[in-house]
Amino acid sequence: MSEQTPEGDRIAKVLARAGVASRREAERMIEAGRVAVNGKPIASPALNVTAKDRITVDGKALADPEPPRIWLYHKPAGLVTTAKDERGRQTVFDALPEDLPRVMSIGRLDINSEGLLLLTNDGGVKRRLELPATGWVRKYRVRVKGTPEDAMLEPLRKGVTVEGVRFQPMSVTIDRQQGANAWLTIGIREGKNREIRRAMEHVGLVVNRLIRVSYGPFMLRDLKQGAVEEVKPRVVRDQLGLSSEGHAVAKKKPVRRRK
Repeated sequence: MSEQTPEGDRIAKVLARAGVASRREAERMIEAGRVAVNGKPIASPALNVTAKDRITVDGKALADPEPPRIWLYHKPAGLVTTAKDERGRQTVFDALPEDLPRVMSIGRLDINSEGLLLLTNDGGVKRRLELPATGWVRKYRVRVKGTPEDAMLEPLRKGVTVEGVRFQPMSVTIDRQQGANAWLTIGIREGKNREIRRAMEHVGLVVNRLIRVSYGPFMLRDLKQGAVEEVKPRVVRDQLGLSSEGHAVAKKKPVRRRK
């Protein structure tokens, strides 16, 4: 006879959802004895809690979780997309407005890339939107050195393997030639580490500017560099398929009508 799955969610997930810390940071707080459930300090994150449980952190009651929120951020080049950088470089989180709540990035842009970076307060939303299975296309305006022709770019449309890493087919169009450079529009669905730069190098082109202009239905448009703009709650709910309380809504099966 199989054991029943415990009710509720893991304590670290609940703490992260309430905006206390990331899951990993929450686990460290638990191990340090800073978290109590129903008046008793806990030492292990291997605990499921429900809405009936009373949780405190450093003696203070846990606030109700916020509904999932998403922000658009126009990332400038020169910032790394990480919470802390061991080399001391400035991060996107150093540059964000101070009145922004604790957020995490959905995916990354490397230090030399710029454009649209999505931010969220919800770890579940982050993981969900980073999955290739979500099917959202990330579009980029890419400047390359040289004079590319369609035949040169055709392998990228079929998918290439670079140093043992398989890159799925990407959409590539040549927009215009500008002196010694050309501007391309590229669409990808996975976003592996430096995918576009490595794919371009594979066909003999060097990227000297890369700007993400959209991530699924969310677009950079005329958002100024360094600016942050919150997506309207209704749009977030519609795009993520959530109820007004922030819960996932099961998609209804289409009803087949008899002819």
